Amino acid sequence: MSDHQSTGPVPARHRRRRLLLMGALSTFGPLSIDLYLPALPELARQLDASDSAAQWSISTCLIGLAAGQLFIGPLSDRIGRKRPLVVGVATYAVVSLLCAAAPSIAALNLLRLVQGLAGSAGMVIVAAMVRDMYEGQRMARILSLLMLVGGVAPIVAPVLGGQLLYVTDWRGIFVTLGAISVLLLVAVTALPETLRPELRHVGGLRRVRVGFTSVARDRVFVGCALGSSVGGAALFIYISVSAFVLEGGYGVSAQAFSFIFGVNSVGLVLSGYVNAVLLRRLKPEPLLVGGALVAVGASVFCLAAAVLQAPLAVFLPALFLTVATGGLASPNATALALARHSANAGTAAALLGSSGFLLGALLAPAASIGGASALAMTCGMAAARAAAWAAYRFVALPGRRRQAPADDVAEPPESARLDDERRRAGP
Repeated sequence: MSDHQSTGPVPARHRRRRLLLMGALSTFGPLSIDLYLPALPELARQLDASDSAAQWSISTCLIGLAAGQLFIGPLSDRIGRKRPLVVGVATYAVVSLLCAAAPSIAALNLLRLVQGLAGSAGMVIVAAMVRDMYEGQRMARILSLLMLVGGVAPIVAPVLGGQLLYVTDWRGIFVTLGAISVLLLVAVTALPETLRPELRHVGGLRRVRVGFTSVARDRVFVGCALGSSVGGAALFIYISVSAFVLEGGYGVSAQAFSFIFGVNSVGLVLSGYVNAVLLRRLKPEPLLVGGALVAVGASVFCLAAAVLQAPLAVFLPALFLTVATGGLASPNATALALARHSANAGTAAALLGSSGFLLGALLAPAASIGGASALAMTCGMAAARAAAWAAYRFVALPGRRRQAPADDVAEPPESARLDDERRRAGP
């Protein structure tokens, strides 16, 4: 499907604005986590909570981001993309303000769960909209470009969070999150509805079950989802533990940590750009495995620096390379996973996104069970990156060779019957 097939011809400047806005909407995950990262140790002290309990404020948000996608993705296949997006962004704004007033770590963690549920709308619906409008290498390139736009959030958010701590505390940071989401809510009105009425599903929960079954039977999808989820968990481990490692272990200030975190996030943006350029000449498959292998090498180098207790001047470049290479494979994995499921784009995007956040929520706290140390963080990241490469190499690519091209993959008979009923019923 082309960029204008569902929405009519769009001038180039409007396409660029649309991509910028879609990239901004996909930043709810980074914004929800990265903005208050520099304040995480202070948050734990103010709420009289342990480091582990404070880290659960990250994990509960990740669980919400995962669970929300499983509901909102199929819902958007049924009623369209825009309405769930508007409701999700509005809810996020309200809950962010409630987080600012949380009286205890237990209340904050519960509100963070709801915040994640609401924020998941922007992430899953943006992925489904890309699948509505693009396909093939073009889709992979657009996903890489969206990573460039979305990559601004993890660069700016921790730096902004660190600077905000000069004038406010963690509660003020959540007020800032609410203000940002209000601005995004206003901007959402500029987005078109990309899912045409005749392509929307009917059939209720039965149709949702058929959609999930169709996606889960695709070996390419399973391999890409597994690889991107495990590989993404490496970044979640870094996000969850790095403040304690750098501030506690190496003695850097909250403001210095926010700067380091922002510089590392620049690496993610650069890797997304490199991937987009390479996709002009290469297909996503070789870039998928090659990028994952480079990420394994970088993470092993960082692990060696931690084992040798290298000074900060050595550890930081190794950490930068480890974080940066995390963006090489993920856009290609997303493109290959969604390519076969134009009829269930929201459902496929939901499974893909939710599995990553759920795995990250479970593995991030586990990486610091024995203490939030550099060794625990880098060991967890290296193991996750190796598992991601194995999933791409031994599950996704063999499935790609054995199965029919994406456009030839048929849905299960029951799904086809339900779609016939949908066409007879009309929009």
